[in-house]
Amino acid sequence: MNQFSDNKSNYDKYPVVNVPNKSLTCFKGWQEITEELDCKIKSINKLKKIIVIECYQGVYKEEIKQSINNAFPEAVFFDSEEAMISEKQINEKFRDEITDDEIFGHLTTYSLEDFFSRGKVANLKKRINKSTAELIFIYGTGAAYIQDESDLLIYIDMARWEIQMRFRRNEINNLGVSNLNERPSIQYKRAFFVDWRVCDKFKKKLMRKWDYIFDTNTSGHPKMISGKSFWAGMEQAIKQPIRVVPFFDPGPWGGQWMKEICDLDKDVINYAWCFDCVPEENSLLLGFGDTKFETPSINLVFAFPSELLGNPVHARFGDEFPIRFDFLDTMNGGNLSLQVHPLTEYIQEKFGIPYTQDESYYMLDANDDAVVFLGLKDGVVSDEMISDLIKSQNSGKFDVEKYVGKYKVKKHDHVLIPAGTVHCSGANSMVLEISATPYIFTFKLWDWNRLGLDGRPRPINIEHGKNAIQWERTESYVKNQLINQVVKIGEGDGWIEEKTGLHEREFIETRRHSFSKSVLHKTNGSVNVLNLVEGREIIIESPSDSFDPFVIHYAETFIIPEYVKEYTIRPFGESIGKECATIKAYIRTHA
Repeated sequence: MNQFSDNKSNYDKYPVVNVPNKSLTCFKGWQEITEELDCKIKSINKLKKIIVIECYQGVYKEEIKQSINNAFPEAVFFDSEEAMISEKQINEKFRDEITDDEIFGHLTTYSLEDFFSRGKVANLKKRINKSTAELIFIYGTGAAYIQDESDLLIYIDMARWEIQMRFRRNEINNLGVSNLNERPSIQYKRAFFVDWRVCDKFKKKLMRKWDYIFDTNTSGHPKMISGKSFWAGMEQAIKQPIRVVPFFDPGPWGGQWMKEICDLDKDVINYAWCFDCVPEENSLLLGFGDTKFETPSINLVFAFPSELLGNPVHARFGDEFPIRFDFLDTMNGGNLSLQVHPLTEYIQEKFGIPYTQDESYYMLDANDDAVVFLGLKDGVVSDEMISDLIKSQNSGKFDVEKYVGKYKVKKHDHVLIPAGTVHCSGANSMVLEISATPYIFTFKLWDWNRLGLDGRPRPINIEHGKNAIQWERTESYVKNQLINQVVKIGEGDGWIEEKTGLHEREFIETRRHSFSKSVLHKTNGSVNVLNLVEGREIIIESPSDSFDPFVIHYAETFIIPEYVKEYTIRPFGESIGKECATIKAYIRTHA
């Protein structure tokens, strides 16, 4: 059917968590939404009714205001951002978090209230109290801070990927400033370190109070569900296998494999990344009948952290999802940038991040010439390598193979990359990257003298990188500890279980199961994340019938909440009678 497979793609790009309660409704379009709101508002037995519309950063708030005003022309609107401190004050207050660095900042410890002026808040509240209008809407980011007691609380959430698209289209500002024409990468950095942190912290305080939640990720096509419906969706999601909504993005080294295997737009130049399981970035689709409601998948972590992650994992990581699966496609593409990730103490000290990006490359596919660059050559002199890296920024030349080990890889190899190890995947590989979550912290050392898709040089981070490189990780270390550390640990009727990593410095454990019959899995205190790395399709079932059977197709990543406890996986459909394989990751919860 295509150059990478004999089969037609069966990859599901829009997986849904179906909410079984038929009485729950998703309202579509402004007419349905405002009719429902009108009914709800009329049921409030008060002369003066105050409605709060809290907005996540990136919402088209004026579009929201105008659409609601069209339905309620008698209403008076107050914009919460009128009470914010000035743009100059915001930039000064968050200067240490934002920094002058093109990529890196420092994770803020401030809260949303720190964007507001006490005096302006008092004046705005006074105006609201003095208003003689019978219907008042307070809208914008921080609206629920301005008016913490309201007759109706509406929350308008945003998927982070859509926020990034709006940055790229120069359509939105960062929180409290006018910078929509700033470079998208700079806006993203600011959002990552500041805006999303304060918005998420505030969101968590409000979640149990939501009367309604909006999905406005597709402009002009709003959807709305009740708080009851939202929580029904969250409760359903932790009781079953789930998939988050993947997103795909081109890059300067991107390849062609995902176009075919995942059935993507053939007119796009390439696809470099697929974020197939990064709950901080991905969304969940909740199904209400035939309607799909999009909500950030991090909301599930906020809503039920212990049930999703498991108590030991929640105790260690809080309400963060510490495992990431994503694709790196260089098939008919180019090498990734030569890079290194910081050690834990460095990322804590410099960026305020509690843990670092330890990772691994699982080779989902590979051509005969596929390689990884990993670790250092024996005898490398650190000062000489750093000097040549610095010179390369002007000369456009760097002899990678003089300093960095180069190793052939094939399909199903597993390469371990603890933080501090110089690495990159070469061309003609399809990598399933299994890693810890703080993916922004990649220190690029050399990028093969190429430009990004925006025509600009991609930022190089030699100064950070030289402080991260672990110079003792040379050829013997790599061969003995990092490549194919596979050990068979179990075998039964129609299945084999192998330990494939990760490194002892990493908190993620991985297990590969090869099977032609049913295999029993247990969560053992940690959320499980898996990918079908061999086979057309499998089915996940509950031994106690606690969830409906769940079908997974080749290359799809799926999550098993710890709440599920145990599940079976067996070949299904076209794969019955054939051998399949999954790779599973979980957090080590005991020695």
